Amino acid sequence: MFSKILIANRGEIAVRIIRACRELGIRTVAVFSEADRDSLHVRLADEAICIGTAQSAKSYLNIPALISAAEIADVEAIHPGYGFLAENAHFAEICTSCHIKFIGPTADNIRLMGDKMVARTTMQKLGLPIVPGSQGAVKTKDEAIRVAQKIGYPVIIKAAAGGGGKGMRICHNDITLASNFMTAQAEAEANFGKPDVYIERYIAKPRHIEIQILADQYGHVVYLGERDCSIQRRHQKLLEEAPSPVVDAKLRRKIGELAVKACKAVGYQNVGTIEFLLDSQGNFYFMEMNTRIQVEHPVTEMVTGIDLIKEQIRMASGERLNIRQEDIKIHGASIECRINAEDFEKNFLPSPGKIETLILPGGPGVRVDTHIYQGYQVPPYYDSMVAKLISYGQTRQEAIRIMQRALSEFIIGPIKTTIPFHQKLLEHPRFIKADVSTHFVQEMLEGSIEQQS
Repeated sequence: MFSKILIANRGEIAVRIIRACRELGIRTVAVFSEADRDSLHVRLADEAICIGTAQSAKSYLNIPALISAAEIADVEAIHPGYGFLAENAHFAEICTSCHIKFIGPTADNIRLMGDKMVARTTMQKLGLPIVPGSQGAVKTKDEAIRVAQKIGYPVIIKAAAGGGGKGMRICHNDITLASNFMTAQAEAEANFGKPDVYIERYIAKPRHIEIQILADQYGHVVYLGERDCSIQRRHQKLLEEAPSPVVDAKLRRKIGELAVKACKAVGYQNVGTIEFLLDSQGNFYFMEMNTRIQVEHPVTEMVTGIDLIKEQIRMASGERLNIRQEDIKIHGASIECRINAEDFEKNFLPSPGKIETLILPGGPGVRVDTHIYQGYQVPPYYDSMVAKLISYGQTRQEAIRIMQRALSEFIIGPIKTTIPFHQKLLEHPRFIKADVSTHFVQEMLEGSIEQQS
């Protein structure tokens, strides 16, 4: 087992990793930008090193600064969390060349599966159903239009190295495709350091289902059930739940076994998530693989009792995965609400600023993952998520009721947050009946389904 780990991230995921390390008896090193000097992860870590200015490119995406910090602190491993460099094969490779263990998949894994275009081709060869789309990166508007006309509109532009909805654009004709293409490329370059994009046919009103994978260095791979991430706005997840209310045991096993087969075929290691689109007829299509821990991993932890961060660290240190597929059982239901510093009544306008009032919810079935505290200044430079509120119940209905109660207790002020949005969402008859798709939030906000029940 490692004795000291550097966490190449910030915010709640850095705090989450520090807590897991402390329970494993591992010392931690936090890195921070000048804007994050007073962040909670800096206070909780055993050591902390400033790596640059507020801009991500000069701090959390600055590979030389991160490696220098790791060498100064004499760590054995780096945990990248999610976002930033978590799916950067070059960073994983540099860590290895510097004799620092990258807590995640191998650089080859990331190149093969973290690149969405390569992953599509790989999964298709392994027999997984995929959405029709381009065979590789689309470089020009004219090429994009030719691809779209061949596979049929509507289409979606996606960043090859992307995630979190960045670099995505839905296009219904040649004109919207031409106008959105360069914007998507620029967004991909700004967020992931690569401008490459590809094109897929856009499936109307699907559900977003993802399978959580654990894979050790010795070829042992298991799946930990699925998460339903259909509650999204502009491809950014807002609420996730496990298990999915529309996936039965038979479908869970079918998709899970395909995911395991794919991971074994490519020699995948550590945690990963294979994401699928599920249409209204029950057909599912491989969408992409995230070669990292996911924001929404807590709901899987709640229904399986397995600590995914600790398993990541154990597997990276060379330990065998001590979990058999037959040992994994899904108990109860869990929901996660992402609490963002945004004003949803003003089109989710970011709302950074000082937190003067903070009351965290508690009680049975409630978990809060956060890095904020009273007096904390939410910076404007990074993702707006300030907390993850997780509920657990014996049934989905109980998990909903517990979440409703917890949201009513959660007070953050004077900045605006998405707590009121989640309260509105969890009261909606369609959500309660699990009659949703990835379009549900937009329809709800537009009022087109407001009175339906």
